[in-house]
Amino acid sequence: MSASTLPNSRLGSLDADSAADLIAAAADVALVLDGDGVIRDVALGSEDMLLEGCRKWIGQPWAETVTVESRAKVETLLREATSKAERRWRQVNHPSARGSDVPVLYSAVQVGQNGQVVAFGRDLRPNAQLQQRLVDAQQSMERDYWRLRHVETRYRLLFMSSLEAVLIIDAATQKIVEANPAAGELLGENARKVVGRSFPEGFDADSTGAIGLLLARARAVGRGDDTRVRLSSDAREFLIAASLFSQENGSFFLVRLAPVRGDGSEAAVPRSIVKVMESLPDGFVVTDLEGQVITANRAFVDLAQTVSEAQLRGESLERWLGRSGVDFSVLIGSIRQHGSVRLFSTVLRGEHGAASDVEVSAVSVPHGEPPCLGFTIRDVGRRAASSVSARVAQELPRSANQLTELVGRVSLKELVRESTDLIEKLCIEAALELTRDNRASAAEMLGLSRQSLYVKLRRYGLGDLGPDESESAT
Repeated sequence: MSASTLPNSRLGSLDADSAADLIAAAADVALVLDGDGVIRDVALGSEDMLLEGCRKWIGQPWAETVTVESRAKVETLLREATSKAERRWRQVNHPSARGSDVPVLYSAVQVGQNGQVVAFGRDLRPNAQLQQRLVDAQQSMERDYWRLRHVETRYRLLFMSSLEAVLIIDAATQKIVEANPAAGELLGENARKVVGRSFPEGFDADSTGAIGLLLARARAVGRGDDTRVRLSSDAREFLIAASLFSQENGSFFLVRLAPVRGDGSEAAVPRSIVKVMESLPDGFVVTDLEGQVITANRAFVDLAQTVSEAQLRGESLERWLGRSGVDFSVLIGSIRQHGSVRLFSTVLRGEHGAASDVEVSAVSVPHGEPPCLGFTIRDVGRRAASSVSARVAQELPRSANQLTELVGRVSLKELVRESTDLIEKLCIEAALELTRDNRASAAEMLGLSRQSLYVKLRRYGLGDLGPDESESAT
């Protein structure tokens, strides 16, 4: 018996119901079409297709149950089914009332001699979902890759620009794997020449033993405290500290070196100051006399919404501090005039748009090395909000009541003028309070000329005007 007659001999006895069950089991959807391409019956092998309302296709031309761009494919499938041409699977999209189109892969076969065609379809949505998951996974990996690249770039920039000498040492081999320029300069070598050397190397015998104990302590508890060591070549002394971290299934020591001058007190005190500054919960910033940032602690980095201190250095503090250029100018002017400022109220603006109400206390150190200004910045947003709410509760409702009492007794035009005057007066009072009664700065903050401000001060009886100001107001 030949292979070509085997299906006839084995399946020829199937009745109509058995054939329908076989077709339904072989495909997610099967369409029985007449010679004109009209759907006469539908067999479903998937409940998902049943939910798409496939039963409603019965009695409609197949081409009208698909999207516009798929109609040419339906015509091709019907033409191939009635010819001896090679049959190909083609993707056809059915519109769905539940959302996205339903993609189905069809192949059509003519059955019998009366032109009937059976189209077998495979639902491609599971494949599409798998492809979408693959694309999402690839995009997620791509994002993670670039995020890691950015983190590595920032780490590299911070590592190379740090003024503190830092070495990265392989904990297994105790070889130096990375050294920043500050470490190379401190050790009297180019940073590249330091990489690959054993650590410790170049220290005297006592220091080598002390460093061994320091690294053993770091390996056991995660960090080792400052230890004084000495180079064997020129007897220079350093304070050395180490901490242990893991990376890519390996362990490394991060070793910091700081020179000791004189009897060591000069090195110890600055390190203590640095630790205190870094641990302050309030923002702390040191700038030059023009307001350019020299250093800042972690609290200010967080307030400014920046990544690291390196991003702040060299930038004007005015970039983040002050409601406008007026605030910062008033603050700097007061520091230069009085030497210090206490509890100056203003706003700190973050890189990503967040704004916080802050209080600034600042001091000038004109004879320092180098001359500098120091700022402590405290976030008082919660306290300021409650204070403003209390003041609004005390003032505005009372003023609003006074205005509403006039309804019916005076015209709307006069009421609007009264409310405008009230708002204008409150704004002028707020500007004078923020600038500490600096009327030139208040005028600039309000967008008024000085003469206009003096006229309004005289009109509302706010403060005493000097002789020059009285002449300007007339």
